[in-house]
Amino acid sequence: MKRYSAFAVAREAFGYHQGWQRAWAAPEPKPEYDVVIIGAGGHGLATAYYLAKNHGVRNIAVVEKGWLGGGNTGRNTTIIRSNYLQEPSAAIYELSRGLYEDLSQKLNFNVMFSPRGVMMLCQTEHELRALRRTAHANRLAGIETEMVSPERVKQLCPIIEISGPRFPVLGGLWQPRGGTARHDAVAWGYARAASDLGVHILQKTEVTGIDVAGGRVTGVQTTRGPIRARKVAAIVAGHSGVIADMAGFRLPIESVTLQALVSEPIKPCMDIVVMANTVHGYMSQSDKGEMVIGGGADGFNNYTQRGSFHHIEETVRALKETFPMLSRLKMLRQWGGIVDMTGDRSPIIGKAPVEGMFLNCGWGTGGFKAIPGSGWATASLIANGEDEVAGPFGLDRFREGRMIDESVAAAVAH
Repeated sequence: MKRYSAFAVAREAFGYHQGWQRAWAAPEPKPEYDVVIIGAGGHGLATAYYLAKNHGVRNIAVVEKGWLGGGNTGRNTTIIRSNYLQEPSAAIYELSRGLYEDLSQKLNFNVMFSPRGVMMLCQTEHELRALRRTAHANRLAGIETEMVSPERVKQLCPIIEISGPRFPVLGGLWQPRGGTARHDAVAWGYARAASDLGVHILQKTEVTGIDVAGGRVTGVQTTRGPIRARKVAAIVAGHSGVIADMAGFRLPIESVTLQALVSEPIKPCMDIVVMANTVHGYMSQSDKGEMVIGGGADGFNNYTQRGSFHHIEETVRALKETFPMLSRLKMLRQWGGIVDMTGDRSPIIGKAPVEGMFLNCGWGTGGFKAIPGSGWATASLIANGEDEVAGPFGLDRFREGRMIDESVAAAVAH
């Protein structure tokens, strides 16, 4: 596949840009693959890419019922950070954040990674104590974070109101190397690089059944016919329970909608990411000038991808007390993503109860930031049967009581 570069843009300009190749191939499905990955979101595509790149497994199909990156990957608020409390979480999220830093160069595709910094506000004494503990844990894990004063918060983000009567800012946990990336570009970059390595990406191909014989997976049934496979990986976020039911087992997850919205575009006024768990909101400004706002998760199980008015009201009402300038903005659009919540708010990466089947799910509200690290670890697990980073996140931890409690570090109201 031709490399993208400034010289390529100049060369194609002389031919009226008629010589560009497809970003990724659109093959017909083969009757059999070594690995079938269900779900062409960021995690599934990253897993396919690292399987091919790191482990030499090229006979792979990534099966997607809709269009590539059309699920949660294209419906999130694009925040990247690794300031988690527990050691296993810090390890996988920091691996991911580090991979994001040169991902554009590795994939030869601009994912628009912007290490602008992430601020987690402390607006209660409880949050102040909790994030101080997190800062100490981050230091032990080698993650660059620091506690900062209210005055420093105001310096980093001048539009913040730090002395509000209901939500005063008592400090913040600052990760200067956190930031954002373009969510669509991450999926497109992994898809293009994986396709170049021989991976088949099968869009508009819905999985309707999982073939199991003698306790072992043998393939999948799809709307484009049956596909045999020695290994199958289910990486479908909020629909993980549906796929598990097809294979004959249940998962300890719940699917709910997470809300987000953007404002009309305005001039640059905020060059960092701010997360405010007390007021159930987090915000950054996009390159187009929109204020990207995320809120809490619905309190009931559902599969809708639409936003709801009560969440907009709750999120914006509270958030504008910390950011008064929001009161004068108009909402441009809203949406929802179907997130998969585990009891300890940490993901599941491991083997399924069916032999030859692997799981990557339960990311809840933190899936986008983990895409590169998740793909790296899941690929290693599929290729080798085990992985050091993925190890603690196996399904067995729920039976053994080894919870990885990250309900506070998630920084989203659950």
